[in-house]
Amino acid sequence: MFAIVHMSDVVRIPPNRLTHSLNDAAVQILKEKYESMISPDVGYVIMITDANPSSVGKLVAGDGATYHKVTFKALTFYPKLQEIIEGEVVEITDFGAFVRIGPTDALLHLSQITDDYLKSDVKQGVIVANQTARSLKIGSKIRARITAVSLGKGAGMGKIGITCRQPFLGAVEWVTDEIKKAKAGGEQQQSQSASAKEKKGGDRK
Repeated sequence: MFAIVHMSDVVRIPPNRLTHSLNDAAVQILKEKYESMISPDVGYVIMITDANPSSVGKLVAGDGATYHKVTFKALTFYPKLQEIIEGEVVEITDFGAFVRIGPTDALLHLSQITDDYLKSDVKQGVIVANQTARSLKIGSKIRARITAVSLGKGAGMGKIGITCRQPFLGAVEWVTDEIKKAKAGGEQQQSQSASAKEKKGGDRK
């Protein structure tokens, strides 16, 4: 999901930027161009972490700037289909919740939260299940699976869809309860199996 990506470009460094070191000037220009950008190839560009510009630049007639080839590293976030992610609910709407994952928000539609009937209360900022009384509210930490990814170009937000409709997904406390129940069920099954073996051994005697 998060990755350090190696990239390359040619940067235009105007005369007023040459008061700084060539490296610092290149980093600042790359930050202005790439940070907060979305690319179908690398995903969300969060931060430029390092740059290595060529010390030899080129001049263009009528332009006082120098042009330098530069290789650089960027911290990126690329959501992948079927990936399990964790995030925080930041908004409740009539149709579901928006969950903050990395640098962006993903949509958790009402139909993808649980099999139970759900009621969304936008004013209170909560979604409540009718039968189980489980709830999601602003600030809830959840675990979900990515089901849809649409990354545009430029500074658009892109679109990400997620689901909690499978075992061990949903609010963290839901997952904790399911793990406890699964462990309890496993221990009970082992106990019953051991009792059956003891009884069978006694019958043979």
